[in-house]
Amino acid sequence: MSEPVARLNDLQSFPMTPEGGSDRFGALVASFGERIGLKGLGMMYVQVEPGKRAFPFHNHLANDEAFVILEGRATYRFGDREIAVRAGDVCAAPHGGPETAHQLINTGDGPLRYIGISTQRDPEVVEYPESEKFAVLAVKPGTGFMNAHLRFVGRRKTSIDYWDGERT
Repeated sequence: MSEPVARLNDLQSFPMTPEGGSDRFGALVASFGERIGLKGLGMMYVQVEPGKRAFPFHNHLANDEAFVILEGRATYRFGDREIAVRAGDVCAAPHGGPETAHQLINTGDGPLRYIGISTQRDPEVVEYPESEKFAVLAVKPGTGFMNAHLRFVGRRKTSIDYWDGERT
């Protein structure tokens, strides 16, 4: 642990955007939980421009998340609900099935800034109900989702047989 305090203005962020850009997705993200010494809790600063969202609509089978809205206005999609949120609100995203799928969409005129907080249960399975995808991953400490030790994103309908490739 270098310091038990993170200064949000000093965090080094990276873009979270599909390759080639997107009209719907795009954010600046900075993970900092491990940097301040947290071992079982992840923390991420997220900044999203108007009309965009940082992540696809998804739910976690292992990890709980919460989002603390620091600035701006958004629609919080949670399961089949849409809830208007603003600075000072805290959104819960407990682990579970599609009924706990979640996403923040910036509906304001300026940047949406929030802190995402999550448990760090590993391995993890993430479902994407709208695109019918799932992701299975095992994350080594300090690597995060995009650089997970093991990561597979796929669809159930393209699953192979359990015995495929085994010498029987």
